[in-house]
Amino acid sequence: MGQLDIFDVIDQQRRTGRPFCVATVVRTADVTSAKAGAKAVITETGEIIGHLGGACVKRAVTSAVSEAIASGETRLIRVKPSDKVVSLTDTDGAQLYKSGCPSGGTVDILIEPFELPPMLVVFGDTPISRAIAAHGALAGYRLALPEGVSSHLEAARFSDNAIADLPLGPRDFVVVATQGNQDGVCLRAALESPAHRVSMVASRRKADTLSAKLVTAGMDAAQVGRLKSPAGLHIHAIDPQEIAISVMAEIIQWRNTDRKTSGGAHEATA
Repeated sequence: MGQLDIFDVIDQQRRTGRPFCVATVVRTADVTSAKAGAKAVITETGEIIGHLGGACVKRAVTSAVSEAIASGETRLIRVKPSDKVVSLTDTDGAQLYKSGCPSGGTVDILIEPFELPPMLVVFGDTPISRAIAAHGALAGYRLALPEGVSSHLEAARFSDNAIADLPLGPRDFVVVATQGNQDGVCLRAALESPAHRVSMVASRRKADTLSAKLVTAGMDAAQVGRLKSPAGLHIHAIDPQEIAISVMAEIIQWRNTDRKTSGGAHEATA
């Protein structure tokens, strides 16, 4: 069996579209089986592909990876003998993990998370919807647009409002910018998606009316309550490009806020 090429593994994991982390041993002290420069890929399920050292290091890395994937932030962790750990953070800011391994060595590991950018689903074939898609692409979001919408942008396509077939999750975003064309149908599809953030380019009165109809038709009120309308930050936007900028600014604000609140600190032990 050939030697493992960790860069091939990284490429393969990127292609899956699932989040993972790359862990690199950057420094060791005293006796340890970990060696500086060693790398491994750790999947979201905790599988370690590569070699980082003994069981104590592996436990620490697995714990740190779950936090890194949740927060999206690169972090440096340090695995030290239990009798040398007096706080959760070392004097240089490294997150500390206790090691019970008899070797007594210290290992510094850089944890770098990878995940695909969130998906931005845009309903509608209007000047505003096209502008939102263009600004979303510039901001690095993956796009999903209705079939038939003319666009040079790289995007997943959906037909008949069937966004249930898209690989959507809570961290993705859906914007309804239909402006009078199948508003209610598209809004229902948006609110039935697992995306945590759903917004609509519409007046508050129109959105309230459509929302009330969905509740009357049997949709859960809490589910409908996720809707933010009018979409966008209040920057006195007028034309489609300005409105699109306000919508994307709000989405970026949500994304960064949600990332901060989801990556809380946990007690570091291994």
